Amino acid sequence: MSTSEHKQKATIPVFCKVITVSDTRTKEDDKSGKLIMELLKREEIAVINYDIVKDDQKEIQAAIESADEAVNAILINGGTGFTKRDVTAETVKTMLEKEMVGFGELFRYLSYDEIGSASMLSKAIAGTIERTIIFCMPGSSNAVRLAMEKLILPELKHIVWELHRQ
Repeated sequence: MSTSEHKQKATIPVFCKVITVSDTRTKEDDKSGKLIMELLKREEIAVINYDIVKDDQKEIQAAIESADEAVNAILINGGTGFTKRDVTAETVKTMLEKEMVGFGELFRYLSYDEIGSASMLSKAIAGTIERTIIFCMPGSSNAVRLAMEKLILPELKHIVWELHRQ
């Protein structure tokens, strides 16, 4: 079966949790979290949980683990850089059953066109925990738009379908 045939069969509803990792953002000024939700809504994909957590391993882990039972996709923005406080990628990586290495590779490749060699500083990562896909992207709105429009949205329904088929 071709990729396009797979995508046509992807009829399982996608239910998302959006998590913003930031020590300073609030729900009122979280531009990137709002952008993720806006782009999902445009694709008629439901967001059923939304949290903002500090750049802290335990808080990130708790936010992932507290996702509603119906959630089959978790989209995280922030905490993927190289500062001492950026722990999202390391935290999520320890929780993953399978890593989707292509996501980080493609994200950095596409980012290179926009920001040049600084793209190698991104620790964007994706993978699965049971039947849930998790994407971690940088917290800037430009990075979120790139990840969502070029990588996540074109494949999200297909990925969820793949995770749920027998």
